[in-house]
Amino acid sequence: MSLSSKQLASRLSQVILNGTWIANTNYKDQLTNLDYKIAIYKYNNLNSIAELTFHISYYIEGILAYFNTGKLTIKDKHSFNLPKINNQDEWENLLTNFWKQTERLLSKIEELSESDFTKPFFNIAYGDYLRNINGLIEHAYYHLGQIVLIKKLISK
Repeated sequence: MSLSSKQLASRLSQVILNGTWIANTNYKDQLTNLDYKIAIYKYNNLNSIAELTFHISYYIEGILAYFNTGKLTIKDKHSFNLPKINNQDEWENLLTNFWKQTERLLSKIEELSESDFTKPFFNIAYGDYLRNINGLIEHAYYHLGQIVLIKKLISK
């Protein structure tokens, strides 16, 4: 049995927008109604919740841009370059953009055919589409776990 594009998109949607199966939560549940002061708080030497959110959003936007243009312009070294967040509105804008870009990427993933999964993603060195989308999902779960833990540490 092979994975369909709708199943793959659903897996990404679950970690970002609406799932509870793997982690019993998702980014939207964890970040909606979160005060920006908590989001930007630096607990010891850990990344802030806002930095982790920006980081995953950065990759979603970069992969979406690749789907739209065929150009991959994101760089790992820029993936934590969160602009300063000074108030709740700026935090909410980051989140709104994160949700919208995720929805757009989900639509692009759903359009993939099964044969697209095995096509090289940008460069043969990066592997195929399936590997990269699965990597994005796994990466998102990894940082979601960090966000959950940081929230617990801050609340103590």
